[in-house]
Amino acid sequence: MLIKTRRDFLKAAITSAGALGAFGKFGEMNALASNSAPYQALVCIYLAGGNDGHNTVIPIATAKQNYSLYAAGRQGLALPQGGLQVIANGSDTYGLHPLMPEIAALYNAGNAAVVANVGMLVQPTTPKIFQAQNLSQLPPQLFSHSDQTNQWQAAIPSGTVSTGWGGRVEDAISSQYNSGASFTPIAATGGCGLFCTGQQTFPASVPPTGIALLEGGNTPARLAAVQQLMQFDNGLKLVNAANSNFSRGVSFSNTLSNALKSAVVKTVFPSTQIGSQLQTVAQIMSVRAALGIGRQIFYCELDGFDTHGAQSGTQDPLLQQLSQAVGAFYSATQEVGTDANTITFTASEFGRTLQPNGSAGSDHAWGNHHFVIGTGTAKGGSLKGGQFWGQFPSLALGGPDDANTRGTIVPTLSVDQYAATMAQWFGVSAANIPSIFPNVTNFPTSNIGFLG
Repeated sequence: MLIKTRRDFLKAAITSAGALGAFGKFGEMNALASNSAPYQALVCIYLAGGNDGHNTVIPIATAKQNYSLYAAGRQGLALPQGGLQVIANGSDTYGLHPLMPEIAALYNAGNAAVVANVGMLVQPTTPKIFQAQNLSQLPPQLFSHSDQTNQWQAAIPSGTVSTGWGGRVEDAISSQYNSGASFTPIAATGGCGLFCTGQQTFPASVPPTGIALLEGGNTPARLAAVQQLMQFDNGLKLVNAANSNFSRGVSFSNTLSNALKSAVVKTVFPSTQIGSQLQTVAQIMSVRAALGIGRQIFYCELDGFDTHGAQSGTQDPLLQQLSQAVGAFYSATQEVGTDANTITFTASEFGRTLQPNGSAGSDHAWGNHHFVIGTGTAKGGSLKGGQFWGQFPSLALGGPDDANTRGTIVPTLSVDQYAATMAQWFGVSAANIPSIFPNVTNFPTSNIGFLG
């Protein structure tokens, strides 16, 4: 955590205080020593702005449609078929964006899967329901960045929500898997909103720039003096609470900085926004035993996907950056010994219109495709990779999956189902899933099946 001023430190302390209270003081018994369950990690890569899934996963020759239908809808945004990274889903042929060879290689090796047409839903929905504007059956404020980001991160589409599904998942399992942890089980390398916050679980912000203590407090004597000042009781509850949080923040920073002194990750990462974040995640994973964490969630963010104009020049390098970083991260998990127990997944507030706008870009839409990366079941992991999960939609403009006539695809899998599948793999019992994802009971299943 980068902490240079008292304001920074107070902010850090506030976000970490609940975690320190819930998971014990530095030096407590290592949870991994007393818990035979293997370490597991979920790594969210949030593609902020609404990634265009139509130029991320492209049908080439399938039982329902082919490249020509895609090209007709995409018009000037269509990617040339000859440059696509070819992948197969059974007898169907698809292509990934030309600049995503690393993820294509992981997929073809059975270490990545595509989860098709995911989006925020209240219940199973059709274009007719959308067109009728049956608002009780639809998420509110569709196509709004802020609303859909909050809804996605909360997995609750309506009402005022103060927690996210990542935080609630950790709330549900931490007493079993993180009881002796000296560090919060949720760490964000990019700005994290609701997703990271639970009732008892609070995130740590650990930027790739590294950890720094309070400016001027760079010696044990100075830190001890500051902590002594923070213990002064002036009778004001609010000030005393802030002082307590500040003291916990000192302990929090010391815990992670001391643990990371032994971190050794030799895998070479690209020097990019998401590459540096995933490198930080790998470093924290490498010291998991020292932190005593049995179940850990990470949140990373790659922004810039709001491509209303000149989309190719913006999205292309972002997808290249994503693919290169994910490839390096998978190698790093092999190096630190967590590949069989780490699931990395993408998320984004919504997809984009198939039909381009008048500025060589695409507009806010709905359903989107996501990647799940981890060691495949054939190699001792949990991921049923090398295949698609869910129904890939028709790309016919005005067709059976289009909410309007621009290729605004109605999702056929809900965020609840996508997230609940990973939560169950992570250790949440099926009986507790509805308490974390209240709307999941509206759908046929809470487990899509891509994790064994």
